Amino acid sequence: MPVYLDHAATTPLRPEAIAAFTDALGLVGNPSSIHSQGQQARRMLEEAREAVASTLGCDPIEVVFTSGGTEAINLAVKGMFWARNGDRARSRILVPGGEHHATVDAVEWLQRAEGAQPEWLPLDPEGRIRVDAVETALVVPDDVALLTFLQVNNEVGTIQPVGELAAPARAEGVPVHVDAVAAYGHLPIDFAALGVDALSVSAHKIGGPVGIGALVLGRASAVVPLIHGGGQQRQVRSGTQDVAAAVAFAAAALAAEAERVEEVRRLTALRDRLIRGVREAVPEAVLSGPEPTTGPAADERVASNAHFVFPGAQGDSLLFLLDLAGVSVSTGSACQAGIPEPSHVLLAMGRSEQEARGALRFTLGRTSTDADVDALLGALPGAYAQASRAGLAERAPGRRSGASA
Repeated sequence: MPVYLDHAATTPLRPEAIAAFTDALGLVGNPSSIHSQGQQARRMLEEAREAVASTLGCDPIEVVFTSGGTEAINLAVKGMFWARNGDRARSRILVPGGEHHATVDAVEWLQRAEGAQPEWLPLDPEGRIRVDAVETALVVPDDVALLTFLQVNNEVGTIQPVGELAAPARAEGVPVHVDAVAAYGHLPIDFAALGVDALSVSAHKIGGPVGIGALVLGRASAVVPLIHGGGQQRQVRSGTQDVAAAVAFAAAALAAEAERVEEVRRLTALRDRLIRGVREAVPEAVLSGPEPTTGPAADERVASNAHFVFPGAQGDSLLFLLDLAGVSVSTGSACQAGIPEPSHVLLAMGRSEQEARGALRFTLGRTSTDADVDALLGALPGAYAQASRAGLAERAPGRRSGASA
């Protein structure tokens, strides 16, 4: 049976979500209709919104359902930029290097189409966003449109200090968006306590269906909508709402939150075993991101992530060889998988282009077991030996403008 170690790309649907989804599919009624069937749909939708809100530490009215994390991020980044430029020009967007491409591409589109001026903030060698760089960028805050950053780096697993990063922006009245897609289900999220304006999540990362996510938007926070026509969801996101998907999202969210503490404990032990095993199987492998910690010290690496650079081997070659052995892994963000270019995250962390082309990401989830780790460790030495003989491709791919700090 194939071994799946790419849960950060998507994770299997939870039984609770499947049951909730299929039950809700039998409902007839638009939640915007005023007849009894429409109001039944509305009740189910709002109960789902309340459930998702309870897992994010926010009010239900602050949960804006979207088609997924990408739309939520685009709504936050573009919508905040437009809102901040409504009365006067504020062109600067503060964004770290190594962000997910949903953010990078949205920012670069604003640069081309709207004259935005991205400031790519530096990462340290372990993928942490430098708080001092945020503070320096905010010395002149009047022309800053927003600050946006990942709570957990989706590629290398580094956990960012959200409160410390958001505080200087909040002090200057600069809105803050946090991409929490890779954090949801792994870290406690309390939107009210974070001091940010908006936060993005996606259902399929926690065992919900693909095609639904949410932007948590503070009551007092302003965005210009991406979609018009009907004014559903606070005039922020128009369109007939998908009740079945929202109900399934809610079921997954409640289940993930109920088991989060114990699951993080289990995955941390499994992750640490995987990291030790990779280092023993391939001594040349270099861990990316923070070292796992034990004892009372806070772990700066999300429990599900182990990311390595394999010197002298092409990441894509390793991926295909492991796939032939029945083990599914990733070279990084699934949105860029299959494109043989260096990891823009590793480049932002100061790694060389050669190192950034030899990366593999192993990510664990609810269905991961010791047997999965054993299968990986059994297949990895042979795959690395074969990929090393093939060496690194000589093609020099073009680097994205958001790839460096």
